[in-house]
Amino acid sequence: MVKMEQPKKRLEMPHVFVVLILVFLFIYLLTFIIPKGNYERVETEGGHPSIVPGSFEFISAPYVGFFDMIQAIPLGMAQAGELIFGGLMIGALFKVLEKTGMITVAIAAIKKFFHDRTILLIPTLMLPLAIFTTITGVLELNLLYIPIVVPLFLRLGYDRLTAFATVILGSASGFIVAISAPATVGLAQTISGLPLYSGLGFRLVVLILFLLGSIVYVMYYANKVHRNPGISPSYQDGKDAYFLKDEISVTVNARHYIGFVFLAFATAFMIYGLLQLGWYFIELGAWYLFMAIVIAAIFSIRPSEMAELFHEGFKLILLAGIVIGLSRSISILLEQGMITDTIVYGLETIMQGTPSGLAAILMVVVQTGFNFFVGSGSGQALITMPIMSSLSELIGVTQQTSVLAFQFGDGISNLYYPVGLILAFLALARVSYFDWLKFLWPLLVYWYGLVVVSLFIADLIQL
Repeated sequence: MVKMEQPKKRLEMPHVFVVLILVFLFIYLLTFIIPKGNYERVETEGGHPSIVPGSFEFISAPYVGFFDMIQAIPLGMAQAGELIFGGLMIGALFKVLEKTGMITVAIAAIKKFFHDRTILLIPTLMLPLAIFTTITGVLELNLLYIPIVVPLFLRLGYDRLTAFATVILGSASGFIVAISAPATVGLAQTISGLPLYSGLGFRLVVLILFLLGSIVYVMYYANKVHRNPGISPSYQDGKDAYFLKDEISVTVNARHYIGFVFLAFATAFMIYGLLQLGWYFIELGAWYLFMAIVIAAIFSIRPSEMAELFHEGFKLILLAGIVIGLSRSISILLEQGMITDTIVYGLETIMQGTPSGLAAILMVVVQTGFNFFVGSGSGQALITMPIMSSLSELIGVTQQTSVLAFQFGDGISNLYYPVGLILAFLALARVSYFDWLKFLWPLLVYWYGLVVVSLFIADLIQL
């Protein structure tokens, strides 16, 4: 008899909710193990509470009760409300654009423009994504880009991972080495007493190197998948159908032209709002809602049909929205357990007495480790930068270098920590976390090598 060889089972990531709940329970356990402590805080000029270096003390406080722990989950959802609302409105806008045929028309125009040079679409998208994110620091807008880019790449013969990497690595390159992102580099420099957005020239060179490496890597992978689709981890997994609805033949008419003109002006005004008016997801969500209603009106979509489209769009984003809320609940648990400051104190102790050449690199390690517990870039800056700023003076590291170390530590780890936005983005693109890590690690080697070289140079020239 011929023994049939059973196909090997692929290691599959548990559902994203399971992962986050396990992390949540792990943090809850830490609140019983790590001693409680706190720093004194003062209010910054911007009205944010900032740590006073050297003021740490251990305290005695009650442990987080079981019911308080459970309550952290809905509290996280509530605190992430503006992000979730903005995400839902992104879904609504996407479904309206899809229904009107504007996405189909745009995809057809892109396919026609690139013809047999579709590989060039990767740098064409990654460059503006990096520029936009390095200026604004708004990484969350990937919730809008992913549902549009994935179907486009699938129709061009690539896989979901190629589309996902194009969006995420383009945006992430800009976020990691932000030029003028107010909530990360702007806040970190303000806390460190540096001129706002100073050191721009050095960061710009590093940004170009980050982005070029990312573009080359994604194009290399995309070219392999295009030639041999079977090497894709998502080959024939049945999930492409979610993005590839039956294409409807669309005849371009005057309404499409009006819609695209409106979309262009509305997007330009949105960028103005982000850069000049301080918009975030409450304002963005309202603007997406307005855009969806206007475009629906241009195409004479009835109110009831519009409501159904909104409903479908909400379902598209709902999974990612809950992921964002669960991630926020982990931060709330840390705050309730009063162990965040103790963790910072431990990291501060490790840093003391380190030579300046290695200290900048150790700062990245410290910021990377802390980012697991506080996923918010601005929150991390408010907690760690007062400490890092004081330490940098003691060990001979310039303030500008410590800010750069903060950016590296906060930005890169966002791409692989199983908490925060990366799981929301992966869920939206139907990409496995394990497949993403397998794809990402060679690029991480390049990135972290670039980090080490950049920090050594920054220390050498006393940036």
